[in-house]
Amino acid sequence: MSRSKELFRPRVEGRVGMYVCGVTAYDLSHIGHARVYVTFDVLYRYLQHLKYEVLYVRNFTDVDDKIIARANELGEDPLSLSSRFCDEFHADMAYLHCLPPSVEPRVSNHMDQIIDMIKQIFDNGCAYKIDGDVYFSVDKFSAYGRLSGRKLEDNRAGERVALDSRKKNPADFALWKSAKPGEPYWESPWGPGRPGWHIECSAMSAAYLGYSFDIHGGGMDLVFPHHENEIAQSCAACRSSSISYWIHNGFVNVDSEKMSKSLGNFFTIRQVIDLYHPLALRLFLIGTHYRSPINYSNAQLETASDRLFYIFQALHDCEEILRQNSEINLEDFPPKDTLDCITRFRSEFEYSMTDDLHTPVALAALSEPLKIINDLLHTRKGRKQQKRIESISAIEKEIKNSLTILGLMPSSYHELLLQLREKALKRAGLTEEQVLEKIDERSSARKNKQYERSDEIRRELAAVGIALMDGPEGTTWRPGIPLDIQEKLASVSQ
Repeated sequence: MSRSKELFRPRVEGRVGMYVCGVTAYDLSHIGHARVYVTFDVLYRYLQHLKYEVLYVRNFTDVDDKIIARANELGEDPLSLSSRFCDEFHADMAYLHCLPPSVEPRVSNHMDQIIDMIKQIFDNGCAYKIDGDVYFSVDKFSAYGRLSGRKLEDNRAGERVALDSRKKNPADFALWKSAKPGEPYWESPWGPGRPGWHIECSAMSAAYLGYSFDIHGGGMDLVFPHHENEIAQSCAACRSSSISYWIHNGFVNVDSEKMSKSLGNFFTIRQVIDLYHPLALRLFLIGTHYRSPINYSNAQLETASDRLFYIFQALHDCEEILRQNSEINLEDFPPKDTLDCITRFRSEFEYSMTDDLHTPVALAALSEPLKIINDLLHTRKGRKQQKRIESISAIEKEIKNSLTILGLMPSSYHELLLQLREKALKRAGLTEEQVLEKIDERSSARKNKQYERSDEIRRELAAVGIALMDGPEGTTWRPGIPLDIQEKLASVSQ
């Protein structure tokens, strides 16, 4: 409401109530949804890290015009269709490492609460009935527009819904819609029908968190009219209703254009994770501050994927060296310079996360500890350092803690690296066998001093995102950023 950063003070010490608007379950979720729920998952995780007891409520809209239209297209029962897409959403959230919320209410299970709230609004003189429909009268709520900053007269033209001449004010919105033939309906004091979109969130948030709670969140597109209407309804039902903090994440653009089905630049989460690891998508999403717009592109996903491989290759190498040196007592303190690195990293990480979830800065803080780990693992000077194993163990533990808070920790480093390699092969259109054949061909070319052919093979593979690594034990490969994307990124940075 203040349009500025505010110190977070929960209403009840040590406890947080948080409501986030969920999906309308009629189709697979897209990368815009991924951004919303990854953002609030990071907030949920960080509040828990700060030892708050969080009641996180995220709803499903399973009764809606879009659901009914899609069900009619497919010849399916609307509630059956929405239930199926709720399950698909859960699968997407699991892929993205989003923790389940505390409660996931569905509209279809909360009709009593919705009807009761509409009654309260009606009884308080802020709603009216026309032909079985019930509308909220925005003229009865003088503070309408304070969240979005829009004045009531600004809302009269260009409404998002079709103009209804029966309404007292074009900005009035439906609380209850009378039943149409062939649609699901519920009995109410105003006749059979179903709720309008906005009332469901007011009713369900009040049911689980009360009329006043700490955090209400969602995408920027919900500020108006959805959240504006929620405030009006909730205050009309209960004058003391208030939300302490409204939090909205920025839009997702695709190649610098707004994502939309009409432009053909609309990607579902499933389409993206078919070619990129879900954690690469998550890393990409938290690589921009949540309130800023984010630009989705293959180049950004390739960069995130490459960074993910680098992080977890380093941690996998740590795991291996610690396993090989399991006899060393890791309770011993590492050297002072290691402790200083850990203190700096922890301070930067905590400060940036506490500063309105500045995840890009938190991620950037990983660079120093990762560099030190790689030096200790692979350089001549690093291998000679005193208490090397203790240092590796202490830094790895600190990095793991921060990655867990960010929701980026896999169950196995080894499995993640394998999965990243599989995705890279799929994007390259190659099999592991074909890559190994190319490596053998290159080795033969080098033995025969055919250096041009050797370089050509390296370039061919690099062009499709397969990077060759020459070492004392031979040549191996790892996922890399395709050459054309590297060149684009280099030209942008210049």
